[in-house]
Amino acid sequence: MPPAGRLETLCLDKHRHHLPPQTWTSSINQTNKTALLAWAKETGIDLVQINGQRRYGGPPPGWVGDAPPAGTEVFIGKLPQDMYENTLIPLFQRVGKLYEFRLMMTFSGLNRGFAYAKYSNRHGAKEAIAAFNNFEVREGCAIVVCKSTEKCELSMDGLATSVSRQELEAVLRRVTEGILSVTLYTSPCRKRAQLAVLKYTSHQAAAMAKKTLMEGNVRLGGLELRVDWLNPDMKQKLQSCEEKPSSSRVQGSKCLGVPKQVPQSPVLHNVLDCLNTLCQRQYLGTPLFLTKCVQANANGWLWFWCWVVIPGCPLPFSGFTWVRQDGPGRSGLEEAKIALALQVLRMLGCQLT
Repeated sequence: MPPAGRLETLCLDKHRHHLPPQTWTSSINQTNKTALLAWAKETGIDLVQINGQRRYGGPPPGWVGDAPPAGTEVFIGKLPQDMYENTLIPLFQRVGKLYEFRLMMTFSGLNRGFAYAKYSNRHGAKEAIAAFNNFEVREGCAIVVCKSTEKCELSMDGLATSVSRQELEAVLRRVTEGILSVTLYTSPCRKRAQLAVLKYTSHQAAAMAKKTLMEGNVRLGGLELRVDWLNPDMKQKLQSCEEKPSSSRVQGSKCLGVPKQVPQSPVLHNVLDCLNTLCQRQYLGTPLFLTKCVQANANGWLWFWCWVVIPGCPLPFSGFTWVRQDGPGRSGLEEAKIALALQVLRMLGCQLT
């Protein structure tokens, strides 16, 4: 189980918003942006932006039934960056009914040069490839259209050996959507590290998770992580290896989820005061603690999710910690705050004796 007070520093969120005109204040490509907004208003088409991609449909209005099967999505590349859905969606609808259209976007409002179109059936995807691969959407601008490789698995290399599957899965559920499973292996590329295989419900969910995790500069257990698509060679290599047992199992015990006893020294009683004093001396502001008990074991151990924001620090500190209520007058909540404060002090370079 995770030892008390191990933290990850993580500053991620899942941003979801519709496409209001006020977000398009940039003067870059303003003519085409205005044309897109007019087209969306005229047609009633709803475009939703999620992180770095803008989406139509998934499902479209009036859709009944399950999502289309695998093999119905095409990849569209070499797009002019100033071209938008008002041109692309009508074009790709010529050959079949679109279930979803996703255009990858930059912060400036230009597209990133590629998109994905998912059709209601495989015939539509085949027709799109036949009709639009090497098609000139503009004079001298031929696009690439091919079958989308609908990968659903990511590799996350560089995890500390102390990180448990349960802890990693809890973090991923907070910052990504559609996680199905997490499997831990000994890293074949990095010493004293783990590699996690992350399986998602769809290619879109996996792609969004990859973008979120890569742009978030994720650190778990203090190590920088490398997130990428799980390539076939690595998958085959890992399948020949034995999966690591979940670190939530305690060897030699029939109970699951029982952490080791972590002795506390008397100085820990003053950790909160020490953190407050340090923040005052360095003009960092007053620390703000957010804690939530997410699991309680029958033997008295409590698993807390903790978050502390220090105004003068660019990133919040967050993580999971096991605590046990020891003695009267000390709640599990206070124990969790103490464990978190201790780790924050260590990360800020303060040595306690």
